[in-house]
Amino acid sequence: MKNTPHYSRQLLSAALLVALSACSQAPEQRQESTPVSASSDEKELPTQPVKPVVYQVFTRLFGNTNSNNVPWGTQEQNGVGKFSDFSDNALEGIKALGTTHIWYTGVPHHAVVADYTEYGITLDDPDVIKGRAGSPYAVKDYYNVNPDLADDPAKRLEEFEALIERTHAHGMKVIIDIVPNHVARHYESTSAPQGVEDFGESDDTSVEYARDNNFYYVVGEKFRVPEAKNGYQVLGGEPHPLADGKFDEFPAKWTGNGARAAQPDQNDWYETVKVNYGVKPDGSYDFPRLPEPFAAKGVQAHADFWKDKSLPDSWYKFRDIAFYWLDKGVDGFRYDMAEMVPVEFWSFLNSAIKQKDPDAFLLAEVYQPDLYRAYLKKGKMDFLYDKVEFYDTLKAIMQGHGKVSDLIAIQQSHDDIAPSMLHFLENHDEQRIASPDFAGSADKGKPALVVSALISRSPTMLYFGQDVGEDGSEETGFGDPTRTTIFDYAGVPAHQRWMNDGEFDGGQLTDEEKALREFYIKVMNLSATHPAMAGEFLSLHQSSLENQSEYSEKQIAFVRQKDGSRLLIVSNFSTDSVNAEVTFGDDASEQLSLNEQTQFTNQLEENDQTAFNTKNNTVAVSLAPLESKVYAF
Repeated sequence: MKNTPHYSRQLLSAALLVALSACSQAPEQRQESTPVSASSDEKELPTQPVKPVVYQVFTRLFGNTNSNNVPWGTQEQNGVGKFSDFSDNALEGIKALGTTHIWYTGVPHHAVVADYTEYGITLDDPDVIKGRAGSPYAVKDYYNVNPDLADDPAKRLEEFEALIERTHAHGMKVIIDIVPNHVARHYESTSAPQGVEDFGESDDTSVEYARDNNFYYVVGEKFRVPEAKNGYQVLGGEPHPLADGKFDEFPAKWTGNGARAAQPDQNDWYETVKVNYGVKPDGSYDFPRLPEPFAAKGVQAHADFWKDKSLPDSWYKFRDIAFYWLDKGVDGFRYDMAEMVPVEFWSFLNSAIKQKDPDAFLLAEVYQPDLYRAYLKKGKMDFLYDKVEFYDTLKAIMQGHGKVSDLIAIQQSHDDIAPSMLHFLENHDEQRIASPDFAGSADKGKPALVVSALISRSPTMLYFGQDVGEDGSEETGFGDPTRTTIFDYAGVPAHQRWMNDGEFDGGQLTDEEKALREFYIKVMNLSATHPAMAGEFLSLHQSSLENQSEYSEKQIAFVRQKDGSRLLIVSNFSTDSVNAEVTFGDDASEQLSLNEQTQFTNQLEENDQTAFNTKNNTVAVSLAPLESKVYAF
């Protein structure tokens, strides 16, 4: 998530109802794709994916050509992207980055300020909406899609179904969000299948908690809108008939981040209400616990465990939602703030999903490293964000105050779960690389991209506009710049230059932006399709530090290998040129059968080769500032 301007995940654990311990067993071995055969020095890469590449797109911003960017601007002022903007050209441009899965962020119908009453949609109150366009993580109707995204809001679901079909036709799969921890303050489905109740519809509101209530209640008290701080005004102070500092909710519900006051704080997730999964207010459980040995069992055993159990109502509601979207052709889900929901629920939900679609792609946001193995093994997640350890350490290196040795140690500590730890450099929650508060330059992301994408069998995720150096500098309303807005209508300038008024051919990009995108295409296709990506990781960092060259904590060197396919990756995080000697060591040299005939051919640049020095087991590598070399050998 998340949707407060200064959101801190480090403080999140205090809001958790459940403190789960990580299980100690190593996760199941993931079956790797069979790589396409290729000689080790071929420039042409195989075309079949070896590991996933996820392209995250903020759907309402992607196709918007309007460049006004008026703070708190309306759709009419600032424009809004549509499902139909994902044309054949747009989808091919996304696929060029090695993309296997598109995560369409902000698709489920969330609370919006715009008036869609003529389509049978009730008005939402801006007092409990963040931004002019609303947070995608305050879902109002799980059985339909955001009307902002449709050319004809009356046919919005059909338009999304058509986008699913187009995406599939271009050889990519579709991921959407499921946000199980919370829903919009005013949840109301106008499209639920017959017999499906809304969240909270049958709740007993006379009690704080009941197992089959969907929400928690502040009994006897009315909800009160948070007190405004630091000059905050709803909609930037512009008048609106419902912007009166009031919202009718009695009794008040607990807020999405677990705040229990009838009047939450402005920094709470006040636009949402917390969903009850059978966790009592004292943190104890009102559902069967999953026995510890199930951490080592497969999805069938998990599904069998739950099928005869009586479970909280919210569990079934979210299972039915997931099934609904799978039936629409969606191929997987990104789960928001998964650690705020008991791991037993994930065992139940994910094992049910895998019975219906064994290939479903299940990605979760978990920020407590001591819970990683529990949510992978017991929760049956496919993938987790590698944020708190890998991303945070890599960001520090990019900013000039981190050590590569720390990154290597993290990667090695994840050896048993590495294929399940998704890597990224940007997403909707994080600062843009080119923003001054992050690295200040898109070029500083180039060595990090090589390392993030090539160091592991894990999937890699890109955020739209990352490949052309978007800097997130627009002041658009709710929240601060450096992150591209997820709350307001806006145009995304560098991305719009790639869009080129709907041609999606990069026609308006600067030379530097074109070069950056070409770099991303090369690296991401190596990541997605090179056979070595399905193989082992071998660090050469410590042995190279110990030689007498200029190699330092600002460089990284490692090998990826699978059968006869091998890559040597060397990256320079320094803004200075470096003449480095990468040292293999006797064991690595013998393991890789290196000799005087071994030639290293750079896959990122033509006519760049180097040779193995048998006298001291080294390879000489000259690196320009922020340069990376990916040698096949």
